[in-house]
Amino acid sequence: MNPQHSPYPDIEDLGRGGFAIYAPAKINVGLHVLGKRPDGYHEIETVFQEISWADRIEFYPARDWTLEIHGLDLDPGPENLVNRAAQELSREAGVPCRGRVVLSKEIPLGAGLGGGSSDAAITLLGLSRLWGIGWGVTRLCELAARVGSDCSFFLYGGMAKGRGRGEVIEPGHGCLDGEIVLVVPPFGVRTAWAYEAGGFPLTRDEESVIFPSCHERGGSSQFDRDLFSNDLENIVLKKYSELSDIKASLLRLGAQWASLSGSGSTVFGVFPERSRAMHAAQQFGSPLKVRVCRAVGRLRES
Repeated sequence: MNPQHSPYPDIEDLGRGGFAIYAPAKINVGLHVLGKRPDGYHEIETVFQEISWADRIEFYPARDWTLEIHGLDLDPGPENLVNRAAQELSREAGVPCRGRVVLSKEIPLGAGLGGGSSDAAITLLGLSRLWGIGWGVTRLCELAARVGSDCSFFLYGGMAKGRGRGEVIEPGHGCLDGEIVLVVPPFGVRTAWAYEAGGFPLTRDEESVIFPSCHERGGSSQFDRDLFSNDLENIVLKKYSELSDIKASLLRLGAQWASLSGSGSTVFGVFPERSRAMHAAQQFGSPLKVRVCRAVGRLRES
């Protein structure tokens, strides 16, 4: 099925009780920081958009617990978000933590694409199925929020509004129009640093800037792009001038709109045509990683 017209998530049957689920990346279509909260986190509003770039996680029945990671040199130890998600679900559901999980990484780390959070959320969905718990998204959201601020979004996919720390999700219909060129530099940006460097004051009551400007027509979302700014962008681009250069290049190459995703380090541009997007992508060389994706919409219950 076309992922723009299918339920979430994408699952592949592997036989003998095994299955694979794809853990997608996201971009932030605007990010507004309302201020710092008394608990030390920041109150935000954003629009999350699933894109066609994903890790693959295989789940198999087993008598004990093992996690294998391929594609990137990641520690499969207790602090890995997949392990943390598994332990949270095991403890909450009162079932043994068993299974063989194979994570094949495609999404770069520290790039503002949510790869680790996506892996954790898909682990919750996959283990709920593997262990026969059958918990729905609403019940899993509380566990996802404990693992990471934007984990909850990846229980829904598609397009969704995010509030709070990013864990309060309002799923939407449709998806962003256009071809998306993502340019990822060979370094990440620490999210905690970006927020702290912004020096945001304590949360203030403020009328939403992003959400009223997002409306959906005919299955795709239309935006007033002037309102979809990223409050972290100037902070990050000031320190990393190469990211500012990437954004300028995307606009010069014909992007209708370009932005930092989350706290970065990925910069993306939205192009009206695939041919123009492919031409733009070819203008960036090593050590940059470049990917042309589409936004993904998902079926929602009425």
